[in-house]
Amino acid sequence: MNYPAQLDAGAAGLTPPQTTEGSGGGTKGGPLKPASRLASMRELGLLIIIAALCVGMSFASPYFLTWDNVRAMLLSFSIEGIVVVGMTILLIVGGIDLSVGSVVCFAMVITGKLFLMGFDPWTAGLIAIAASAMIGAMIGGCVTRIGLNHFIASLAFMVIVRGLCLALTQGTPQSLFSLPAEFKFIGQGTLFGVPAVILIFLAIVVVSDFVLRRSSLLRRVFYTGSNEKAALYSGIRVGHVKFWVTVLCAASAGLAGVIYTARFGAATPTFGVGMELNVIAAAVIGGASLKGGSGTVLGAVLGLALLSVVTSSLILLDVSPYWQDVIKGVILLAAVTIDHLMNTRKTKR
Repeated sequence: MNYPAQLDAGAAGLTPPQTTEGSGGGTKGGPLKPASRLASMRELGLLIIIAALCVGMSFASPYFLTWDNVRAMLLSFSIEGIVVVGMTILLIVGGIDLSVGSVVCFAMVITGKLFLMGFDPWTAGLIAIAASAMIGAMIGGCVTRIGLNHFIASLAFMVIVRGLCLALTQGTPQSLFSLPAEFKFIGQGTLFGVPAVILIFLAIVVVSDFVLRRSSLLRRVFYTGSNEKAALYSGIRVGHVKFWVTVLCAASAGLAGVIYTARFGAATPTFGVGMELNVIAAAVIGGASLKGGSGTVLGAVLGLALLSVVTSSLILLDVSPYWQDVIKGVILLAAVTIDHLMNTRKTKR
């Protein structure tokens, strides 16, 4: 587990799961310090790689470190980063959501449709986020009530929700350029020279990272992902944890969709295709395990930043878009392979 695992039993009324060192959770006496150090090493390694790429690209292209390019890179992953935060927490609990790209698009379509029907854009946005959370609730229900795994349930809803987006719009993009300026501000405005969307993203990252590190409530996410049976025997309502984390992931996708609507002033029914792969890749590169029980918000954000730097570098080096996908796929394969080898090694100990 990458965060402190000592649950406040007095506040929660629970006894922490008595996991062993090989389970991926904490030891009986407290947090698994080597795992925390490993997470820090992973994050430090990503920082070094990102810094090395930036230095190298500064020599390869005079445009790489210009403010315009840096701003473009930050904007390119800030809104997607909101989805990465939700996905990381879901991966920690042992789940996965392949529908986030479709849910982002669904939130855009709902916001646009309601606005064109005469709703206030803020009200339309809140309804869109609530509708996205409902999709998460249905996926969570399929997992906790029916017994489907996250992969199958979210795959089905990825197709269903995308179909709803196309049906609601008849496959035609919605033009929303008449959105009021105060609503567009969250996607297009700046505050002290910094785009508002970057500030929103940073606030979400800081709060999420702090809560995961300090909240006894959300540490149950790590317990559940590390050793579900031990968590269940300790009194943790594993089903509820999985359900609400799935809802949180979908709601984060809905929030991203509303901000995308404000940024682009449009809702396209094909938006977000393939986004789930980029989001999962960022989380895994940042240290989240596909088997659950480990991961950090900071690591996932650094993973997304690495992908953004790689993409920008390939564009400036005039690499074909087709080869860009190949290279990003190789990076994802390498990250998953490292994750698998680390889990295998941990199990053998």
